[in-house]
Amino acid sequence: MRFTELLDGAWQKNNSLLCVGLDPDPAKFPAHLQGKPDAILQFCSEIADATANLACAFKPQIAYFAARRAEDQLEALIAHIHDKHPGIPVILDAKRGDIGSTAEQYAIEAFERYRADAVTVNPYMGRDSIEPWLAFADKGVILLCRTSNPGGSDLQFQKVGAGNTAIFELVAEKVAKEWNTTGQCALVVGATFPGEIARVREIVGDMPLLVPGIGAQGGDIEATVNAGKTATGTGLMINSSRAILYAGKGEDYAAAASRVAQETRDAINRWR
Repeated sequence: MRFTELLDGAWQKNNSLLCVGLDPDPAKFPAHLQGKPDAILQFCSEIADATANLACAFKPQIAYFAARRAEDQLEALIAHIHDKHPGIPVILDAKRGDIGSTAEQYAIEAFERYRADAVTVNPYMGRDSIEPWLAFADKGVILLCRTSNPGGSDLQFQKVGAGNTAIFELVAEKVAKEWNTTGQCALVVGATFPGEIARVREIVGDMPLLVPGIGAQGGDIEATVNAGKTATGTGLMINSSRAILYAGKGEDYAAAASRVAQETRDAINRWR
């Protein structure tokens, strides 16, 4: 099934625009998991199981696994989600960006090794660096547009061309009008900049937006939803990671994560 079909199904089935980020930091794990060789897999799998009925997507961040030589646990985690929660797409947050031949290998890594349904990609090397990802027509290609970090403004808000267009606007226009020929693209737009979310939505129509920045990063849920939702009340994957993952510190951590995920899902839905 195509990524966009999975996402649309999860929006409807779970009545949710919440994307649960899986950024495992063993130093923050409950005591009973400390030192276990498969602690990352167990922690993330139990979080996924506890929140699958509340999420429209899961987003594991590859660096948290690779830094701890846990790529095998990332493979096992994605396989677990596909097996136990087959309607929920998995977005591999890798932010890859390189020339065509290298991008081909990164695409194989994401889509064949890890079996992700979508991946985050850096667009700043241009169309030819994106084409290897687009060759996997059933997969989602989610391009950085207006990121949630303060330093994103260093480049993304700079003006270019006779039209005085901001670089993030140029990215949105390129993706929507030239690159999204198979309908598989989405954009990353941070919740810390609701005005830019609204501008991107104006440019790209109903294209899905992955929106990090609520929760620990302080993005405003009401402003985010009002700026980015489509006419049908969907179109968004609003990510929360740390606030959900580390809601509990004891053996009931998965139940605590479920409670916070439900609170976040419901808070988002109030403004749909």
